[in-house]
Amino acid sequence: MANKIQLTNNFPIISESDKIYERALKVQKPVTQTLAKGPGQFTKGVAPKYLVKGKGSHVWDADGNEFIDFNAAIGPVSLGYAYPVVDEAIRRQLEDGITFSLMHPLEVELAELVQEVIPNAEAVKIAKTGADVCSAAIRVARAFTGRDKVFCCGYHGWHDWYIGITSRNAGIPEAIQDMTYTFEYNDIESIKAALDETVAALILEPFIFEAPKPGFLQELAEVCKANGTLLIFDEMWTGFRIALGGAQEYFNVKADLAVFSKACANGMPIALLTGRADVMELFNNEVFSYTTFGGEALSLAACIATINELRDENVPQYLNEKGALLKDGYNQLAKVFGMDQYTKCIGFNCRTMVTFTPQAGNGLELKTLMQQEMIKRGVLWAGFHNMCYSHSSQDIAYTLSAYHEVLPIVKEAILSGDVKSYLKGEVLEAVFRKVSNYNIKPKTVAEA
Repeated sequence: MANKIQLTNNFPIISESDKIYERALKVQKPVTQTLAKGPGQFTKGVAPKYLVKGKGSHVWDADGNEFIDFNAAIGPVSLGYAYPVVDEAIRRQLEDGITFSLMHPLEVELAELVQEVIPNAEAVKIAKTGADVCSAAIRVARAFTGRDKVFCCGYHGWHDWYIGITSRNAGIPEAIQDMTYTFEYNDIESIKAALDETVAALILEPFIFEAPKPGFLQELAEVCKANGTLLIFDEMWTGFRIALGGAQEYFNVKADLAVFSKACANGMPIALLTGRADVMELFNNEVFSYTTFGGEALSLAACIATINELRDENVPQYLNEKGALLKDGYNQLAKVFGMDQYTKCIGFNCRTMVTFTPQAGNGLELKTLMQQEMIKRGVLWAGFHNMCYSHSSQDIAYTLSAYHEVLPIVKEAILSGDVKSYLKGEVLEAVFRKVSNYNIKPKTVAEA
């Protein structure tokens, strides 16, 4: 029988997931369309591999097992799965069509709405994916400044200009790799020392889990402006979550350009580029960035409905309040069990992450054990609490009760010195993200 959400579950039966996976191995390379959803991030032998249904904050896998989901489809689900207001907007538009031979009025309606809520949105461009708008932002920044080099901090998609500086850079010419440089978050002095007349754009996630030092983002905007470098905020995670107007509203700082995708359409594929009118003007004639599906109307309707709901229900405040209960509750339990030297939940309340200290042991083994035990208890756990509006007080209370059972198991494993012996499945793979080995150089490549 399929598991429900209860503390007394056995490990879920995942035979149907495994059958589908075996089929996938024969026809797909890779088997996942997004690394964060793939089998490397969910322990093989324990975790389901395929989800078939979602409702509110709960999901069901291919074997019928039910889970509370804190992954939010890796970000896009801001309101909840199958959220009625959004689904109804999609249904209404579906009756009239999906993609058309001319522009659709919803494109204008959405752009007007975005201009109301995003601080820097003098102009708006609509696309399909986060990588698309990140790359469009870099291209227009290079065109506007007449410069080539880019400084970046965070994850910005799969396109050549960014992925060339990561370990997965096969197929990208060295000349392209040599135009992008990475910097360490919160290190304003290294940025000041490196900015020069060759740097077209500086792009960063306004925060990931670490908070900006007081004044960091404001000073960043000032030094970029003084250098003639365009500041780009990658607000895939911060947009519409930390505040309706994203990090720009929350921290009261404007970027020249900003990009959004996750959260703004509750799961439908759409991306937004907002920014200064004089920069965005270049898309009219000089800079090419178009896509057939940019005006796809179901996503436009979903995006409008989602943003209105986020605003009308003050969803960012809800995410903050409920997320705080989880983060603070976890950290309190860690203290109760004498685990606070080993683990801590960090981040802004709308999106937090469970971490393990070096003295706890191998972080991936510990994360695997925690995931294994939380999945057994009906929580689809990947280390994060990506909050959505459908996460209820009951969901949070239940999740904390699961942590109450699991933390002592993790502590026992740590004290045993052999965490791996507690695992039923394979150890998770490391998350793919450029987070170290910062190589910031210019001042015309450190004076050659």
